[in-house]
Amino acid sequence: MKLTRGQLLGAAAAGALGVAGVYELVDHLVEAPTRHFGEGRAPEQHLLDGMQIVEDNGVEVVVPTLHHEVVTATLKLEPGSSELADARRRLELVLRELEDEFVGTPEGLAVTVAWGLPYFRRFTPRQADRHLPVDRRASELRARPVGALLPAIRFPSDAPGVVLEQNHVAFLLRSDVQENIQDGGQRIFKALDGAVEMTSVRKGFAGGGFDGGESLPKQMAVAAGVQGADLIPETAELFLGFTSTQQKALGPPRIVNFETLGWVDLRDSGYFAGGTHMHVSHLFENVEAWYLDFDFTERVDTTFRPRLEVEEGTQTVPMGPEEVVGAAQVRHDFRRYGVIGHSASMQPVTRLQEDVHGSDGTLYVKGTAIPQRADFNTLDNPFFWTSRPERDGFVDEPSPGIHFVVFNPSSDDFHRGRLAMDGVLPDGTRLPFEQGDRGQGFNSILRVTHRQNYLVPPRRHRSFPLSELSA
Repeated sequence: MKLTRGQLLGAAAAGALGVAGVYELVDHLVEAPTRHFGEGRAPEQHLLDGMQIVEDNGVEVVVPTLHHEVVTATLKLEPGSSELADARRRLELVLRELEDEFVGTPEGLAVTVAWGLPYFRRFTPRQADRHLPVDRRASELRARPVGALLPAIRFPSDAPGVVLEQNHVAFLLRSDVQENIQDGGQRIFKALDGAVEMTSVRKGFAGGGFDGGESLPKQMAVAAGVQGADLIPETAELFLGFTSTQQKALGPPRIVNFETLGWVDLRDSGYFAGGTHMHVSHLFENVEAWYLDFDFTERVDTTFRPRLEVEEGTQTVPMGPEEVVGAAQVRHDFRRYGVIGHSASMQPVTRLQEDVHGSDGTLYVKGTAIPQRADFNTLDNPFFWTSRPERDGFVDEPSPGIHFVVFNPSSDDFHRGRLAMDGVLPDGTRLPFEQGDRGQGFNSILRVTHRQNYLVPPRRHRSFPLSELSA
């Protein structure tokens, strides 16, 4: 059932956390996949254990959690007040209670708490100057210290009006059980009552179809009556048809930790060791145009790389180290075909260009993926609930899109990959694309509405980081 605009705006913010709306359909359309219970809670917040691995078209695929939710908020407290310490205690207490009650795998509940630059600037500015990580590569390039957490920026393919958000905190909740997410979100914000003001609730889903049945995105799009729903392949993992969670296309555990690749300086204290960077954005997807304006070959060309031989109807395409291309190949493909593939264009940035030994001695071979994606499809328009409906362009009609959530070693690392997606390559090459150019494939049918960068502390410092330290 879909809530109307009036119902959403008339409800209290906390009420939006306890309502599934159209997403109640998820539990009726698919069964949760069989998982295995893993270790559960790692020192890192961003790692989710117990994920199922299946094989599709000879490729190992990570089965994503069914339900996802991102809740953003700002603090109502004054810097340096005693209420800040009290809020820190209350948040940590409720998070520990949730961890005691739910396993840290898809059967239970995973909560990731991330903090925006506005939080550090307003509430812990002096501590942040001493302890926030510094991006070594960006600092060397710009000949000055550059933080691992930067403000979000606009990119060449962005349409006017993209909102660069200024939230203090974001909570990412993931589970195969919708009720677990609703329960967790309600309890967190009840514990923080009076300390935070919720700014948005973003809901969505991913997965299904690997057992040969009709996938969740297909069923949800059809149920919502969005344009182009009938064109989505029956077993598609996401609205746009191709599988995006090939195991070798996702960064392995801990590769995005600040300390792993040596790209980030943790400063003397090492306060944020085990932490990472998280980017969150919302994009509308023109599903109908994707399937009507691009035939299968063109969709392969613009999703992966031009003239890649893929059998008609294939959804899972190998994306391991052996399939990685360099910047020279991207330039060659553009000169010859006027097209760059979405994956290929970013590989000179998002894949290791040489073997690297991590900080713990792990060998990451050339071609290994770096980003860890946690994105999910949505019918939000653009959010499920917002405290600022006019600014955010809130509409109560469902619209196909994606809440893009990804972990990288730093903001600059994310920015490099996103620029490459627009044809701005790491060697300085700028491929001459116009906004919405068909040769950019994905970008021609995507429209970004909001984005923000966040820092994800290690689990031990997830609650109001740095606030416990004296200035």
